[in-house]
Amino acid sequence: LIYSGHMEPAEQRTAALADEDVFYLKQGEAALNEALKIVESEDGWKLETAENGDVIYSKVLTGNRKVFRLEAELNASPEELHDILFFRMEEIHEWNPSIKRIKVLKHVGRNAMVTHEVSVEMAGNLIGQRDFLNVRYSSKSESCVYFGGAATRMESLPPQPGFVRAEDGPTCIILQPLQDRPDRSRFIWLLNMDIRGWLPQSLVNKALPQAQVDFTKHLRRRLATQHPENKS
Repeated sequence: LIYSGHMEPAEQRTAALADEDVFYLKQGEAALNEALKIVESEDGWKLETAENGDVIYSKVLTGNRKVFRLEAELNASPEELHDILFFRMEEIHEWNPSIKRIKVLKHVGRNAMVTHEVSVEMAGNLIGQRDFLNVRYSSKSESCVYFGGAATRMESLPPQPGFVRAEDGPTCIILQPLQDRPDRSRFIWLLNMDIRGWLPQSLVNKALPQAQVDFTKHLRRRLATQHPENKS
């Protein structure tokens, strides 16, 4: 699970990047590295749920923030998932009903972007709509794909009236090909979110792992439309 730190050489590293772009790029890279440290740390993880081979662990970080690590296998290669979850991010609401919309506000090279996301109400309407302003960052090693993300700021998009702005991060997803089945992936997702607003922590701590279960279920359905021959 060790992150190699290898990045695709790209225009990202050129001096032509504006200061704002460099800020987002460094923030995304730092978020990924920080999230991977949390995922790879050995101590403190407790089993939350295990169902049909999908497992969720939780851990309490300094400051009493509870994070959740989902591990699952998916019927798609890391490259295919990279395309669906990163490059085609604005389409996620079409297959995941918990998201109302995601808009890419800014691309920074090929591997980073700033996105604005609006969720639907969660947990039987107990958790109202949230919006998120995130920097998202993608990196590849020889066989694995990594996504990192964290809440960011943008002067042109302050918190919106009518929404509570939640804060992500640092968070990450790791996609590894299975050794015997490179067309399938091990999917590891660290969910690290401050939902904000006045909510009992017990409710939040139930809603977040449920959101991971639901997302994975919807992603599997999406993959089944591409792989009708194998709906596992």
